[in-house]
Amino acid sequence: MNTTIDQVRLAEGYLDVGNPLLAVGLLEAVRPQLDGDRAAELLLARGYFHSAQLSRARDVLEPLVEQEPTDVWTRFLLARTLERQSETGRALSHLRLVTAMSDRPEYRERLDALEARIAA
Repeated sequence: MNTTIDQVRLAEGYLDVGNPLLAVGLLEAVRPQLDGDRAAELLLARGYFHSAQLSRARDVLEPLVEQEPTDVWTRFLLARTLERQSETGRALSHLRLVTAMSDRPEYRERLDALEARIAA
């Protein structure tokens, strides 16, 4: 019998191999038992993002960013979600915060690309 943790691990595996829909299905099924576990919620948000369920991703990510405003990676994923939803201004403000908090090149590259797109 699979435990809730087994289901979460299996969902993570599905995300890792590029099958976000199966991951989301598993995570949604066990979500009530997870009682708001941050790691599981972030995994679900990733699944939503990678399966282009952007409104759902945003609904999960916004409270996670509010709870932990210094979580750079979660804020970056929220910024990318907003960008894909054409909410450029909000995405830009999150990306600026992300690049101020972290010197990872991919964050700077995403910010530069978005600023260039806005300027064009």
